[in-house]
Amino acid sequence: MRFGSAIALMALGAILSFAVQDAIAGFDLTVAGYILMAAGALLFIVSLIMMGVSSSSNRRVSESRTLQDPATGESVRRQETRDF
Repeated sequence: MRFGSAIALMALGAILSFAVQDAIAGFDLTVAGYILMAAGALLFIVSLIMMGVSSSSNRRVSESRTLQDPATGESVRRQETRDF
């Protein structure tokens, strides 16, 4: 979702900067377009960084225990795997 939002911001900014020739009193559409493109690029970079951080933090922990039942003398092995 973040990548889509970033691309949409960059596309909207490019349209305002390069394709729109209208003028609004007191408001520069070209500068607004550049600002939107910069915000989209920043969001895209932040999304890439967050994707890298979240994929490297996926960890799996495996734990194994072997116990002996005192009443019967039977060994019981328990293995547990958790994802963090």
